[in-house]
Amino acid sequence: MSASLSSHILDTHLGRPAADIAVALRRVDNHSNDATLLAHGTTNSDGRVSPDSWEFDEAVSAADRELSTGRYTLTFDTQAYFDTQELTAFYPQVIIDFVVSDDSHYHVPLLLSAYGYSTYRGS
Repeated sequence: MSASLSSHILDTHLGRPAADIAVALRRVDNHSNDATLLAHGTTNSDGRVSPDSWEFDEAVSAADRELSTGRYTLTFDTQAYFDTQELTAFYPQVIIDFVVSDDSHYHVPLLLSAYGYSTYRGS
């Protein structure tokens, strides 16, 4: 089983996609709750990280590159993004904790402003 993952960030303060935000994907161990870095990406000019744009860590095995059933986190480096706009960010990073339960496509949108955020499972 292998699902696919994408993300999209919209800056609700500016009303446009949030480009150049670093995003890290981690798998969370069900027993220890330790999170292992699998891959990282950066949002493009349209605020997106597509399934084929993830860069996997060299230490991650081919089997672990598959998005299988389990718990994952996406960590967004919002501090660096807001620093470029000379804005103070209340949330220096946003961590979204989610569960993959089948082999479908998972899209995790993030609606972002300097003082709040929201997310949902997209399509």
